[in-house]
Amino acid sequence: MAYFIFIKNLDNVDYTIYRIAANQTDLNNLNIVQSDYKIIEDSEENFNAVKFMTKQALKYNQNTITFIDTTVEFFNKEFLDNYISGVKPLIKNFLDNNPNHPSYGQWNSYYSQLNNVNTSTFTYPFTQSLETYFNNQGQLALNTLQIP
Repeated sequence: MAYFIFIKNLDNVDYTIYRIAANQTDLNNLNIVQSDYKIIEDSEENFNAVKFMTKQALKYNQNTITFIDTTVEFFNKEFLDNYISGVKPLIKNFLDNNPNHPSYGQWNSYYSQLNNVNTSTFTYPFTQSLETYFNNQGQLALNTLQIP
């Protein structure tokens, strides 16, 4: 089972998702005090939908998550480059502050992968998330909501 981590005590408030975890190990490796958050167990299918950005975990009510469908479209290379430029500092911050974390190697590899992606070879508009693209190419695919 997967886990969705929300800001605590904000039932029915939109956009309170904080993190997602694929399994218990990933949940335990998050750099959080778990009792400070609302943690809801849900399906791997919903986890993957959020990870690959086909759905968004909008809000929660008790232990029920409301998901909404999302569409990703990068109209041109600049949009995709801007997305990557926004993701990289989040990962870099984790790497700089957590050199001994169990997930360091995975995130360091993903950071290198982002540095090396050639967005000039993509066809625009690009109508899938970068995470979906990487997954479809057999490459490591991570979502910033998974950053420990």
